[in-house]
Amino acid sequence: MTALARWCLRRRIVVIVLWLAAFAGVAVAAGVTGAAYSNNYEVPGTESGQASARMAKAFPERSGDSDTLVWHTDSGTVRSAAVKKTMRHTLEKIAALPGVSEVESPYGRHADGTGARQISKDGHTAYASVLFDRRTDDLDVDQVQKVVDTAQTASRPGLQVELGGAGIALTEAPRAQLPEIIGLCAAAVVLFLAFGSLAATFLPIITALAAVGTASAGITLLSHAMTVADFAPMLGMLIGLGVGIDYALFIVTRHRKGLREGLPVDEAATRAVAVSGRAVVFAGATVCIALLGMLILRLSFLNGVALAASLTVVLTVAAAVTLLPALLGLIGMRALSRRERRRLAEHGPRPERTTGIAARWSGFVERHPKLLGTVAAAVMLALALPAFGLHLGTSDQGNNPATSTTRKAYDLLAGDGRGSGFGPGSNGPLTLVGTLDGAKDRIAFDALPDRLRDTPGVARVSRPTFDGGHSTGVITVVPTSSPQSRQTSDLVERLRTEVLPKAGGAATLRVQVGGITASYDDFASLIVGKLPLFIGVVIALGSVLLLLAFRSIGIPLKAALMNVAAVASSFGIVVAVFQWGWGSELLGLGSAGPIEPFLPVIMVSVLFGLSMDYQVFLVSRMYEEWQLTHNNRRAVRVGLAETSRVINSAAVIMIAVFGAFVLSGDRIIAMFGIGLAAAVALDAFVLRTLLVPALMHLLGGANWWLPSWLDRWLPRISIEPPPEPGAVRLPGPQDGEKPLVRA
Repeated sequence: MTALARWCLRRRIVVIVLWLAAFAGVAVAAGVTGAAYSNNYEVPGTESGQASARMAKAFPERSGDSDTLVWHTDSGTVRSAAVKKTMRHTLEKIAALPGVSEVESPYGRHADGTGARQISKDGHTAYASVLFDRRTDDLDVDQVQKVVDTAQTASRPGLQVELGGAGIALTEAPRAQLPEIIGLCAAAVVLFLAFGSLAATFLPIITALAAVGTASAGITLLSHAMTVADFAPMLGMLIGLGVGIDYALFIVTRHRKGLREGLPVDEAATRAVAVSGRAVVFAGATVCIALLGMLILRLSFLNGVALAASLTVVLTVAAAVTLLPALLGLIGMRALSRRERRRLAEHGPRPERTTGIAARWSGFVERHPKLLGTVAAAVMLALALPAFGLHLGTSDQGNNPATSTTRKAYDLLAGDGRGSGFGPGSNGPLTLVGTLDGAKDRIAFDALPDRLRDTPGVARVSRPTFDGGHSTGVITVVPTSSPQSRQTSDLVERLRTEVLPKAGGAATLRVQVGGITASYDDFASLIVGKLPLFIGVVIALGSVLLLLAFRSIGIPLKAALMNVAAVASSFGIVVAVFQWGWGSELLGLGSAGPIEPFLPVIMVSVLFGLSMDYQVFLVSRMYEEWQLTHNNRRAVRVGLAETSRVINSAAVIMIAVFGAFVLSGDRIIAMFGIGLAAAVALDAFVLRTLLVPALMHLLGGANWWLPSWLDRWLPRISIEPPPEPGAVRLPGPQDGEKPLVRA
């Protein structure tokens, strides 16, 4: 690290130019190729995945995205001449738009009566299916926007026109600019209060932006090589801004300390990277390991998210140890405030004194470890209680903000249950795909709708349709419950295990349940089944790293326990806000609904990594003091006093950045924002500055115990370099109330 820092300082202009060139090159490449994000939840091998593949092969004309245009009259019916004339003309214009392959109108004359089924019983609501010529992931947003604009021109007093579906949702995609700006402004305020220097304030922000900007463009390119969710760039931005600013903060803080101690600029920057840079690399490695733990789930949807987020973290670490020292050399002594520079010129360097609130708090924790530890544990437990009611499922457009057209279309289709609309299940019908081999199979499949109509939980069943060779048949089943409800999941299970296996009789008929609702259930079930293995692997890998770094059994065990506590408590808050709906509408996040099935996996990865960051920065200073004095009380007191202010400043920045993404307008990103902000707040202000030091005081020397035989076999990893020349330590158990002097 020392050699790298010196090279970057000597060639600071070259380093800055290389970063600018890398950003420009990747950004241009991403702009030329465009994005290819995908939100495909289907997993090959599951029943819904097999049904989808069979459908695509047998009915290629249905492979495009089908969305819905809904209209509703307050008085009169949708069959009135005026409404018919308006909507027929509108549907004709939409059918002629580029990107639209077909429009199925309720006013057409269909022998099978499909038109009648597209008008509600009370006659106040109707819908048309708009079939695009491509899948959702390949749609042109501008073409979809023209469909929305054309449809909404038909709205007038007494006639409401709304649109819903995955394609239409593209026009409501969130924009990250506002959360970015708010998060960066909040971070700038915290940094200026901590540093008092504008130059030092902007260095962490510039470093993080360079890394995140390059990573965002890189994720766009990555989307062409593998499945990457459309929320991955914003998630990467959320994580990258938080950890990037924090990593730079730790290094700049150490650099400023060196300047105040009288070191030349280059020497102070070199020492800062050599000391804090090691901890940054170690912390970044733990975050990446936790994120890459998602690869063991073998889900293409999550593989792309894991690699995208890891790429962002790798680049933030690289920027912190290369670009940042170059910028530190460039601004020189301006890393200090004017007052600090004037004091240094008049009085010369002075020894650092750990005094003030941090030192007093550290002493307070030392004197009352049992009481404070009990209070902290009670707070974490109380916040974690809602997590026991966690319901995993996929939210849909019924959870969108009430002002969005997709939410209004969803509500119009669902109706009020008294003849208005088409019932809640119309927003997520099931698709039954039959593989037919011979006349007996076709006869059995033809008779299947009669059996399905008597099944509890089924509202409507369509007539069978067949492909050209009559080897594949399709039936649409509309549940009585909404797509995200437990009753719909129970219906899927009932069809698969009870109804359909008995439907074939003596025939060889095989029917699979597919559709987006079934695919969501399969995706959630697969993740829940693998979640214990995933959490176990992440905990084990993080514990091994801490074991190697701190040569202790107790430190990794406490870290694992604290990480689980932070995850559980943050999930309790997420459940209260999103599943119970406490304040979700007020925040513009839509109505209450289930928690996304992939959220636990991604949040566990990110939170374990971020928790390890604070664990490393806190315990590494304690470990350094323990090695010098072998006095546990002093080690814990000094470590907490000297790191708590920096950790708390870093936490406030992360909370501001993560919290700002609640304003993104995207429910999934808002879940991450609230969950991560809550976890960081609890981790920094309850766990690392209260519960962890309290436990370490209670355990005494057992914190650092390691069997001698294990110590001989373990390889050594050093986070902190050898002590700085001239450092003075004041050992002894009775110096808790004195300023700790470090020359």
